Amino acid sequence: MRPSGLKIAAVLLLGILAISFGSILVRLALAASGDRSLAFSLVMSAGRMGLAALLLAPGWRIPLGNRAGVPWAVAAGVFLALHFAFWITSLSYTSVAASTALVTTNPVWVTFLGWLFFRERPSSLTLLGVGVALLGGLLIGLGDAAGGGGTNPLLGDLLAVLGAVAASLYFLLGREAQRRGLSILEYVRVAYTAAALVLLPLPYLFGGGYGGYGLEVYGYLLLMALLPQLVGHTSFNWATRHIPPVLVTLAILFEPVGASLLAFLLFGELPGTQVLLGALVLLLGVALAVLGGRR
Repeated sequence: MRPSGLKIAAVLLLGILAISFGSILVRLALAASGDRSLAFSLVMSAGRMGLAALLLAPGWRIPLGNRAGVPWAVAAGVFLALHFAFWITSLSYTSVAASTALVTTNPVWVTFLGWLFFRERPSSLTLLGVGVALLGGLLIGLGDAAGGGGTNPLLGDLLAVLGAVAASLYFLLGREAQRRGLSILEYVRVAYTAAALVLLPLPYLFGGGYGGYGLEVYGYLLLMALLPQLVGHTSFNWATRHIPPVLVTLAILFEPVGASLLAFLLFGELPGTQVLLGALVLLLGVALAVLGGRR
């Protein structure tokens, strides 16, 4: 039985609010730890995914009846791990507004990757949207370089874009996993576990570890797993069962708005005019790309 439109809208709103806290919690964890190293960025990524996987562990079993979808779910988890590694690291170098605006360009990359790997040819409106979005990304990069925010804005912006590309592959592979028989819960459990297994050893490779931080830092890691991961991602996964995925993707475009508002309220972080203009152009382009992809 299909839920009411009001219920679907409420779940989407909850998901938007939850994922908007993602970059905020990263900034709070960075401030509490005083550590902006790559190793700690990987600790945050691994902690978020590892705790999310543990919270989903009760009742977990390998979905042997739908084995065709398992390799796709594992591959999706690998790209989810890369997404968080790139994106969370980007927040050490660039502003919340720039990072969240660039990392939510995944509809643009989904368009290109779907065309390349699944022969899903985009419409003219989609291609126009891609061009507009890339122009917005260029404006953000130039605005950040002129003093928008962060210690190395161009590096942070590049990492955010790489995070968007990785997320796009995660979405495409996840769609295939579910098409091949996995339920949403089975898919999420496999993908999150795979992502956690990829991320957990990485901090040690860069001279870091999981010990020695204050309780406040571990509290923020738990909140990352609960809010943006389990509540945010699960809300969107649930919604895609009842409405076209394009509408869910459009809803995710509100994340930069929510994250920027929270960053202003909590940190007093007000991006420069050019960064704000670039974000608006970018979001317009992404919206055009998604609308152009509707069937």
